[in-house]
Amino acid sequence: PQLTTIPPNPSLSILSMRPFTASLISRTLKTSPKASFISKVSRITTAKMTTSNLTIENTNLNTAPGVELSATQKTLVGSVLDLFAGRPSLEKLQLWSDEGVFEDPITIARGRKQYEAQWYGLQSAFSSIERLSHSIMSSENPISIDMKTKYTVKGINKEQTIESIVNIFTSEDGQKIVKVEDKWNGELPDSSIKDAFRKINAVTVPKMISVPKSKEEDAKRGNA
Repeated sequence: PQLTTIPPNPSLSILSMRPFTASLISRTLKTSPKASFISKVSRITTAKMTTSNLTIENTNLNTAPGVELSATQKTLVGSVLDLFAGRPSLEKLQLWSDEGVFEDPITIARGRKQYEAQWYGLQSAFSSIERLSHSIMSSENPISIDMKTKYTVKGINKEQTIESIVNIFTSEDGQKIVKVEDKWNGELPDSSIKDAFRKINAVTVPKMISVPKSKEEDAKRGNA
């Protein structure tokens, strides 16, 4: 359905970071993200890779024929897959530039404060995030991933499966993530009304979601 009016409380749409209604998501916002969150990957074997203080959980990367990733690209892609699985950490987000951007059909998060809150917000909104499949289609800049994910809203068990194209843009030296685009069904919205809601979400999420201030606090939430 097309959006024609601003809802009475736009902040309730924040963790419509995936296509669920505000009334469904609003019941979950104050729920602790600890313990009840489940991240899983169907039919895909995962293993942890630890380098210095950085732990990447998704290391079994499926690439399309002819696509090869460098060691650095594997780290960046694995970290982004972790983020989409609801497994953020301060160390993984250090792979992003401070001015980085996260963009999907209902939010545009610019800068560290906004995009960190978006990723940590997944644990507050969803009881389970299950990646059904993924395939890395390109190793150029951007790195492109075809992905299918199932989300379950915390508290009410409402499920939604999303197919998307995720583009990871990196810095010129390839060491930092500067932008991630999540295109549902390969698209981003182009209407001014939808764009307005995306900007509202980017501003309200950091006000409602607490980002850990230390590695110790991160670990208490169960994040590696």
